[in-house]
Amino acid sequence: MRYLKTSGLALILATLSAPAIEAQQARFDVDVVHSELSFRIRHLFGRVPGTFGEWSGTITTDTLNLGNTSVDITIQAASIDTRVEPRDNHLRTSDFFAVDSFPTLTFKSTKVEMAGNLFRVHGDLTIRGRTNPVVLEGTYAGLFDDPWGGRRLAFMASTRINRHDFGVSFNGPFETIGQIGDMVDIEIAVEAVRQ
Repeated sequence: MRYLKTSGLALILATLSAPAIEAQQARFDVDVVHSELSFRIRHLFGRVPGTFGEWSGTITTDTLNLGNTSVDITIQAASIDTRVEPRDNHLRTSDFFAVDSFPTLTFKSTKVEMAGNLFRVHGDLTIRGRTNPVVLEGTYAGLFDDPWGGRRLAFMASTRINRHDFGVSFNGPFETIGQIGDMVDIEIAVEAVRQ
């Protein structure tokens, strides 16, 4: 469009006559090799970190309006890893994740709010067959070309949940606070590749 040094009305008319840019739905699959899913929980007066070794996710987004984005994550519960095998084996039992009955944890978004590069992803988190709403808050790092000819997006986000809301209530007595904390901090850092 040629630059018009005229009235504001002429500029509006020239803009309206330009071809419309259509929104495009794009699917991105999480590159788990270059992404991270981790959690932390209090143990006595310290804290224990952990992650899951097997998980996957899909992000579907409108390239012109990131608010029109959906996120779908599936985690294999048995892949939990806190770097201590006896503890991981205990976490797989009915005291915690009951992986034989509930093999996956899932997150499905219901709404995405964008404000610049900051966002809030509202969604439903399911653990042990119980579903509760959660909000992930984070930073969108952008959309970029990778060194292998692909197109990627990246973001980091976090949330905090109460494990009792999901039926994960095992604890041992320790003074007045219990051995294990109630609140779990969850962080996710994602690179996802356009399909």
